[in-house]
Amino acid sequence: MASQHEYAQHRTGSFLSLANLKKDFPASIVVFLVALPLCLGIALASGAPLFAGILTGIIGGTVVASVSGSQLSVSGPAAGLTVIVASSIAKLHGYEAFLLAVVLAGVMQILLGMLKAGTIASYFPSAVIEGMLAGIGIILIRKQIQHAVGYDADYEGNETFSWNDFSAITSMFNAVSLGAVIISILSLLILIYWPKVKKVASVPAPLIVVVLGIALNMVFKGSGLEIQSEHIVKIPVVNSANEFMSLFRLPDFSKIMVSDVWIVAGTIAIVASLETLLSIEAVDKIDPYKRVSPTNRELVAQGAGNIVSGMLGGLPMTAVIVRSSANVNSGGKTKLSAVLHGSWLLLSLLLIPGVLNSIPLSCLAAILLMTGYKLAKIELFKKMWNEGKEQFIPFVVTVLAVVFTDLLKGVGIGMMIGVFYILRNNMRNPYFYHIERVGNKKLIKINLAEEVSFLNKAAIQYTLNHLPSGVDVVIDGTNSRYIDSDVLEIIHNFKHNAYSRGIIVQFVNIKHKYDVPQLKDLILKPEKVETHA
Repeated sequence: MASQHEYAQHRTGSFLSLANLKKDFPASIVVFLVALPLCLGIALASGAPLFAGILTGIIGGTVVASVSGSQLSVSGPAAGLTVIVASSIAKLHGYEAFLLAVVLAGVMQILLGMLKAGTIASYFPSAVIEGMLAGIGIILIRKQIQHAVGYDADYEGNETFSWNDFSAITSMFNAVSLGAVIISILSLLILIYWPKVKKVASVPAPLIVVVLGIALNMVFKGSGLEIQSEHIVKIPVVNSANEFMSLFRLPDFSKIMVSDVWIVAGTIAIVASLETLLSIEAVDKIDPYKRVSPTNRELVAQGAGNIVSGMLGGLPMTAVIVRSSANVNSGGKTKLSAVLHGSWLLLSLLLIPGVLNSIPLSCLAAILLMTGYKLAKIELFKKMWNEGKEQFIPFVVTVLAVVFTDLLKGVGIGMMIGVFYILRNNMRNPYFYHIERVGNKKLIKINLAEEVSFLNKAAIQYTLNHLPSGVDVVIDGTNSRYIDSDVLEIIHNFKHNAYSRGIIVQFVNIKHKYDVPQLKDLILKPEKVETHA
């Protein structure tokens, strides 16, 4: 946890400071190394040019991070959109028409941000967000193990669990590359123990891992441990300015009246916005400074990024939890790390493609394995278990649903379970029940809660119907800001018919009608403070 001094600094200070740069610079390198293979893999999985994946990462870092109010989230091409992108390119019969849909999706996201739609993120239960993070961690571990052992039958972007994964385990161990295993094991040892050595801890362990991977890749050449080309990073090599400019694609605006283009744009806008809001909520939870990101501004930033990406030939983007959590775990403090990571993607494409094309996927897999472990620690499952079944069941259902379906479906299933427990608890707590004895009679006091909705109707009706005969009952609405009309009807009917059971009913501060409370009415006004000379 951050100190109070650091917390205040990062709440109010400029992100362009030397103190922040010391943390953001190495973190940006780690995020760049994590983002590079993901950008390439997601482009491959989407059926798009590889350059489009890197371009989207560059825009996500430089454009979105600059506009965004989130300090730690990192944007780029999202694995959760690969199926939508691949099917949309085929549906629209061309990549240029698809780019137009991306531009329109960006415009829609800006409108959503201006309409304050970002507040939807506040309605996701904490247990569901924690479950989403743990599920993504498990997916990372499952998908990166094959790269760690030199078996790359599956592309980087596929995050959906397949039952064929079980049969693939046998194939994976039959095709293990000993050189890749050595690199991944050494990389994991460095990631675990390097930060514990105080004299060298300031140098980021992932950077050491990558340098080691490149060195061992060169040493293993020509031997039985040689890393095959399919197990090494592949980035497009640009040899001239003309060759670089030829990589860009422009949207086909002649298709703007095609209904399928608008349908695809709307789909991308909704799915990308939901993924972004979920990721932002999750990143804020793991932010050591517990900053709260402005979600409406984030939608505007994502919209701006998608407009630029579509205009230049890139893919739709979202805030991505994998890159963002790598940023947090690497010590990133402000959005400068995300901006720098976009710059490194651009410079690497232009200046050192040969060096990058020497990085074994097994050392990058080790970095992601550690990220996945930190997201899905055993301690997290123990913590959720100790918080009770109302937290643990939505959490574990979300984890399983994310792993066995996909991100949005998994969160949707987790939300249904979470809402069930919220409604159940709400139905159980519409009032406070207290029994007193006054002389020879029992006095039952029922103090209604602050909010009594139609969801409480059954519980209150059951209680009133089962009160013993011959008692006095006081129903107190002093604390109630709102009582639903159905509940009011029940308690008035009860008072009207209670004499037949020898029950005397008294109402305290029960109105005949309650208006639905507005947000301004729920905000407490500060009390006036008298000053004395």
